[in-house]
Amino acid sequence: MRIVVIGAGGVGGYFGGRLAEAGNDVTFIARGDHLRALHTSGLKVESFKGDMAINPVQATNDPSEIAPVDCILIGVKAWQVPEAAEAIRPVVSPETMVVPLQNGVEAPAQLVSVLGEKPVLGGLCKIISFVVEPGFIRHLGAEPYIAFGELNNRLSERVETLRKVFAAAGITVEIPENIQVAMWEKFLFISAVSGLGALTRAKIGELRQNPETRRQLEEAMQEIFNVAHGHNIPLSPEIIPNTMSFIDNLPPDGTASMQRDIMEGRPSELNSLTGAVVRLGQKAGVETPLNTFIYNELVSA
Repeated sequence: MRIVVIGAGGVGGYFGGRLAEAGNDVTFIARGDHLRALHTSGLKVESFKGDMAINPVQATNDPSEIAPVDCILIGVKAWQVPEAAEAIRPVVSPETMVVPLQNGVEAPAQLVSVLGEKPVLGGLCKIISFVVEPGFIRHLGAEPYIAFGELNNRLSERVETLRKVFAAAGITVEIPENIQVAMWEKFLFISAVSGLGALTRAKIGELRQNPETRRQLEEAMQEIFNVAHGHNIPLSPEIIPNTMSFIDNLPPDGTASMQRDIMEGRPSELNSLTGAVVRLGQKAGVETPLNTFIYNELVSA
């Protein structure tokens, strides 16, 4: 399969690398030091699932150089999705599948606004990985997982074909019964942990052990659950206790990427996570007092 990966960071670098390792025709869209590293020394990934080194790597900063492809993985940060959508226009054909892998729930609509409905799937991934240096990705934890599906939740031949490509690359892959529910389930987890972690500067072990921050995690999730139902997303009532059980089994020293970005003064996904909870809550007429407090405190910090 001919695949383009836009973004060669912890997400795009890992999944794109595995797909290339399995023999797919993968091209990375990158820029600056990342592009230079891919051209000069290739892509290196350290992982408990097995290390890999891809060299040479197909990479460019100019999507117009690439012919239309079968699939595009959007591996950039959430705030970069609108720019990425404009950039990939030249490689989108009527048959191309565009799969967003961002935290948050707004990427599919942002892609549809630029590319139209037909190419865009819903998607998400789960992985703990980061860039050690340009061209070098370290996968620290979590079974690499990816899920995608048609936005209308119809089973389609093209989605099943894509599932088989990921499975052949050794990646745990799923076509959920409802891709919107799956995206909101992750959104509920990552937004609560990211927002409270960024506000308190606490690691995951501290958040879950302290009775007050544990209560606030559950409260933040409950607000997100309410917002989801305000948008007719049928999350199960079990999602909050299930998510807390998942959090209880995470490495205690873990932190969310948004938290790390805020603590280190980098651009963050605050507006796409906690900010989106507030924004989508207002749109649905659902109150989100804790998430609103967290967002306002972090915006003004």
